[in-house]
Amino acid sequence: MAVDFMQEAPDIIKRFLLYMQNIKGRSPKTVDEYYIDLRTFFRYLHMSRGLCDKSLEFDEIKIDNVDVDLVKSVTLRDAYEFMYFLQRDRGNSQAARARKTSSLRQFYKFLERDHIIETNPVKELETPKQKKALPKYLTLEQSIELLNAVEGDFAARDYCILTLFLNCGLRLSEMCGLNYSDIRSDNTMRVLGKGNKERVIYLNKACLDAINAYKEVRPTDDLKDRKALFISRNHNRMSPKTVQAMVYKYLEKIGLDSQGYSCHKLRHTAATLMYQTGQVDIRVLQDILGHENLGTTEIYTHLSSQQLKNAAESNPLGKLKPKD
Repeated sequence: MAVDFMQEAPDIIKRFLLYMQNIKGRSPKTVDEYYIDLRTFFRYLHMSRGLCDKSLEFDEIKIDNVDVDLVKSVTLRDAYEFMYFLQRDRGNSQAARARKTSSLRQFYKFLERDHIIETNPVKELETPKQKKALPKYLTLEQSIELLNAVEGDFAARDYCILTLFLNCGLRLSEMCGLNYSDIRSDNTMRVLGKGNKERVIYLNKACLDAINAYKEVRPTDDLKDRKALFISRNHNRMSPKTVQAMVYKYLEKIGLDSQGYSCHKLRHTAATLMYQTGQVDIRVLQDILGHENLGTTEIYTHLSSQQLKNAAESNPLGKLKPKD
């Protein structure tokens, strides 16, 4: 859902959002998510305190009257009751509630830092525990099958995109944001990641061959975005939606469409293959993937441990009991 916080948000929230975007370098999408989370919280506060017409639907509640006094009146109990409301009435998952917890804490941390409030009421607000699900990924054989499935008028382009996903572990937004000039003569690629942070990825032979093959057929006439590396059938930069549709098409072709696979799963695949098969050091993998925290990358070490556990449990003697 598209939002325009510059038009909708009250001044006190707008100040926070502009700070996160312009000073902290958060992406527009992340800033929109901050606004949606805070809007949900203050709608809840209006509803629970009777500050709005009871006949209004939740999504119709306006928050344009949120000011310093209302912000200061919030208590830790309000925050926990909000979390309960999200789970009971809104059906939010643990991950969704964790994100709203983070947004609320970030907002009040900003207010405290900017001396708008003296005490932070949500400083002790705890994040809902989340299940640490292991990321889903393609096996080496499935990855090869996916690449071999590519065909059609845009085969060189599609093959190149899939090759970069599976070898470089790019995010979808990073793939779509690639410019022609990001492919450098020293066989490296410049990637603009989260928070506008740049990183350089070294391209292996498979990537270089795929890129060179695509460059030979890449459209050059009537381009609406001449900087873009990957061009759509309409001669524009490929959008995330278009790339997703392309990936789903080939996943469906090899029978993986209904098994929870996606562009992000291809990123997991690249990371898993590098760590488990290529024996890549975890800190090197962190740099390749553009993770800010090493803890995010360490999920791939857990994958290896899980495989060891599964191997032990698959032993046919693993459930044998001693004879009475």
